[in-house]
Amino acid sequence: MRNSNIAESRRALGYVRASTSSQDDSLEMQRERIEGIARAEGLELVAVFTDAATSGGVPLAQRERGKALLECTQEGDVIIGLKLDRLFRDAGDAVQTLKHLRKRKVGLILRDLGLGDLTGSNVSGLIFGLLASVSDFERSRIAERIKEAKAYQKAQGRFLGGKVPFGYVPEGRDEGGAVRSYLRPVEAIHELALRLRAQGYSTRLAAGHFKALGYDVSASGVRALWAGMPMQAT
Repeated sequence: MRNSNIAESRRALGYVRASTSSQDDSLEMQRERIEGIARAEGLELVAVFTDAATSGGVPLAQRERGKALLECTQEGDVIIGLKLDRLFRDAGDAVQTLKHLRKRKVGLILRDLGLGDLTGSNVSGLIFGLLASVSDFERSRIAERIKEAKAYQKAQGRFLGGKVPFGYVPEGRDEGGAVRSYLRPVEAIHELALRLRAQGYSTRLAAGHFKALGYDVSASGVRALWAGMPMQAT
C-alpha cells in the first residue's frame, strides 16, 4: 500500500551498496527491489546510486556515490534504501543524515524498518533513532565476539593468516575432516633465541646475529619471539 504521506508527483532516488566488488548479484537484487518499492509508492524512480566495494564503516556523505546522492536531491524527493546498515555507518550517521534530509524536505524510505517515509513525523524519527542505536550496538557486539573468538583461537595456537611470526612455521592439521592451520615452533631458532637472551643480547644485536645466519628478521621480530618464551630454558 502506498504511503499516504508521499505525493504521487515526487521523484525517488535509490541507493545500493556492497562491501566487495564480487557482490554484483547483490547490487542488482537491491536495484530490483528498490524499483518495486518505488512502483508501490507511486514514485518516479529517476536514478539509483551505487557504491560498490565500499565499507559500511564510511559515513554516507563521504562515500563517492552517497555524497553525489545527497548533493543532487531536491525538495520533495524521496531516497529509497533497503536496509539501515546499507546506508549508514552508525547511529550517529543515521540520525544526523535524517536531520539533514528533514531540513531540506527530502523523504527517506528504508524498507527493513517498515515505517514509510521516516521524515514524515517526529514519532517515526524517534523510532528510527532507537532502531539505529540498537543496530549500532549489535554491530559492536558482533565485532567484539569475533575479536574474542580470534583471541581464543590464537591462544590455542591456531594460525589465522597474515605474516608468519619469526621462529614459527604454519602446518596443517586434520581435525575431524577439517584442515586447520597451526604455528609450529622452529626448535633451532627458539633454542638460539633463548641463549642470546640469557647472554644479555639486546633485540637489535640478536636480530643482527640471526641475519648473519641468513634469517630475515628485525629487532621487533625478535622482541615478539622473546615475549612468547619463558625467561630461561627449562
